Amino acid sequence: MTTGVPGGTGPGADGDLAHKIAKLVEEKGWNQEDFARATKLNRHTVRQILHGGPKRQLRNATVGQCAKAFDLTVNELRTLPLERLLLRIHGKVPVDEEALKTLYAQAALPELRSWLERHQDRAIELRTDEIHELLALQEPGGELERLGVEHVVETIERRRRLLCQVRAIAGSEYMDSLEQIVTLMFEKVNNRAREAARV
Repeated sequence: MTTGVPGGTGPGADGDLAHKIAKLVEEKGWNQEDFARATKLNRHTVRQILHGGPKRQLRNATVGQCAKAFDLTVNELRTLPLERLLLRIHGKVPVDEEALKTLYAQAALPELRSWLERHQDRAIELRTDEIHELLALQEPGGELERLGVEHVVETIERRRRLLCQVRAIAGSEYMDSLEQIVTLMFEKVNNRAREAARV
């Protein structure tokens, strides 16, 4: 499978890049119109990318708009293999083995150690920042003790799924509606936080 030349910017590299972009579009279930709307690219450029690749080098701005639509950086879109990009599209990231080793090594709370033994399949899906969050909640009387490990992990998993869904909606024609809902809820949360601070 062709997955692109790391750091490549020539016509051959762009052909591979166009192939990756087309596969990502297919994986998200987008048609040509959806892709054009998400990237704000004109239809000619979209057709050029999705059907046979470009005849000339892709402009950096074009690659940037494609990367943004997939919630990737330009460097990630250009250099990561297609298999890893597909994981990102589904809201997953490759296992950070070092962070996972740290989680097992520093899991001091008996309930957390027990949970890790029972749920290894879920543990390997934890992102690096989520692992550090779990470890930070181990202090005596902390959330892991008060709420239980399962409850805390479920909350982290729900948040991850929700962020993935928000990214998908933000790349669609429903972005305006999403923005209105999020703005309203954000204001309510901020108001509640300000009221709590005054008490």
